[in-house]
Amino acid sequence: MTLELSLLGWSLVLALVQILLPAMYRNRETGVAYNASARDEPGPPVGIVTGRLRRAQANLFETLPIFIAAVLIVHVTGREGLLTAWGASLYLAARVAYLPLYAFGVPYLRSAVWTVSLAGLGLLLIAILVPA
Repeated sequence: MTLELSLLGWSLVLALVQILLPAMYRNRETGVAYNASARDEPGPPVGIVTGRLRRAQANLFETLPIFIAAVLIVHVTGREGLLTAWGASLYLAARVAYLPLYAFGVPYLRSAVWTVSLAGLGLLLIAILVPA
């Protein structure tokens, strides 16, 4: 398996973590009985950290399809190389760093880390679109 596909696999693990974390925090806010119910009535207000985790999840899910498609295109076309290794590595590392930065409410650095993840996507796209 290529490095890029391995990093894609780990990105999917990160996506699962980002699904579970806000659910776990919300469960602490509402209790098991509410979460096991049909939730016909709104629960208590969403807590600060739960809200941040939800927004971090939504942010990941905005770029994850692009990352998946880019890695698969790179793999199918055989365009793997230093550029794609760096791109996929930057994307995943930045997405992993982004989660706690958002959860703890760290401004500016969080945005810089997000920009690094986009730079990683950019490297993958350059490898796909620029002739070798």
